[in-house]
Amino acid sequence: MQNNKKALRVLVVGCGNMGSSHAMAYHTNEGFEICGLVSKGNSKEVLNAKLGNKYALFDDMDEAMKATHPDAVCISTYPDTHEKFAIKAFESGCHVFIEKPLADTVAGAERVVEASKKAGKKLVVGYILRHHPSWERFVELSHELGKPLVMRMNLNQQSDGSMWTLHRNLMNSLSPIVDCGVHYIDVMCQMTRSKPVQVYAIGARLTEEIPAGNYNYGQLQIRFEDGSVGWYEAGWGPMVSETAFFVKDVFGPKGSVSIVAKDAGGSGKSSSIEAHTKTEALRFHHADLDENEKFAKEDTWINLQDEPDHQELCNREQRYFMKAIVEDLDLSAHAEDAVNSLRIAFACDESVRTGKVVSLV
Repeated sequence: MQNNKKALRVLVVGCGNMGSSHAMAYHTNEGFEICGLVSKGNSKEVLNAKLGNKYALFDDMDEAMKATHPDAVCISTYPDTHEKFAIKAFESGCHVFIEKPLADTVAGAERVVEASKKAGKKLVVGYILRHHPSWERFVELSHELGKPLVMRMNLNQQSDGSMWTLHRNLMNSLSPIVDCGVHYIDVMCQMTRSKPVQVYAIGARLTEEIPAGNYNYGQLQIRFEDGSVGWYEAGWGPMVSETAFFVKDVFGPKGSVSIVAKDAGGSGKSSSIEAHTKTEALRFHHADLDENEKFAKEDTWINLQDEPDHQELCNREQRYFMKAIVEDLDLSAHAEDAVNSLRIAFACDESVRTGKVVSLV
């Protein structure tokens, strides 16, 4: 709770998949009090029903801000609204939790961070993997592999129905390698602890249902100052292969660490939000050889069956948001990392569109 023992009054803006999960986190945490749900469509009514029809509903953020005077705003709308809504919240004296990406341009992200500093309010970006103990362990173990590192990750999603509608709407402003890529670029930066210096990316437009010039499949490559390299791939749509879904591993001179998710990586799971964060087990391969040049150690398996589900991860994100406010945490590095991963992702997007290698130095 806050120092004055009163619950933090939070306005939830955006009531779709992530907004709904964050609202549930607020609903079940006594330190928060939802003062309103905002969305243009009927998602707020659907969400309110799940929460016992307890909360005020609004179609417009301005109207909601005037009526509720919140302490904090949770923004889970489409990326092209993030900057406007976040700055509006800061100018009204609110703390902000915002889903990734921070904005739909690097300059916009920088303006959001500046608005947070000017208002003296907390800004937490929804990098859910930072709150996942298994992914934290994945990053920790990567630091035992020596340098340089080779990092390989993907998140292809075979989507139809409402998920394909969501993906089409997202691609009105961002490509898959920007929207999802910021998560995994952030992980790579945590693993290497090195400066990215160069990116190259390619993409393909596999459907006419998205705007001309946009693409629904892309892959990127990043070169880091310490010689490490990273690869990430993301595609959205009904044509995407299920077998292209799950690769998350890293290797270096001393061995490799791989996420092995037999269930989450199985058939029909690529469009499941739950499967996107599941790890299940880590396989730590040791590169040491004996006098016969055979592996000296067996691979180490780290069982991760008791990991948090997607809702619990959102609960943890919101507990961190509360902690940042109550304990006045310094979030400058958090904001810098969010802008940096977005800068790298947009450089990759530029590379797709120009066909050229993009330098980051």
